Amino acid sequence: MLEGKALVDDSDMPLKMQIEAMSFASQALDLYDVFDCISIAGYIKKEFDSKYGNGWQCVVGSNFGCFFSHSKGTFIYFTLERLKFLIFKVASSSTSP
Repeated sequence: MLEGKALVDDSDMPLKMQIEAMSFASQALDLYDVFDCISIAGYIKKEFDSKYGNGWQCVVGSNFGCFFSHSKGTFIYFTLERLKFLIFKVASSSTSP
């Protein structure tokens, strides 16, 4: 695993889930080149989908903007190495036609 320490910028996840998010990110960085952000994000998404059910999203990069809705308790934004990680579960919409 990478020796670099993650820095959480913002989160509403439980602490245990935050630690898992950073661990999955570290594992992904061990498996993939730091420039292969798509594979890194895919790895993290699959791990979260497997452990916590489908609907997770992951964005990885060094420069991006975003605006999204998420389910309460499923959001984290952190930095590890030179990359930013945004992980969240899609908020379910309950609108009717």
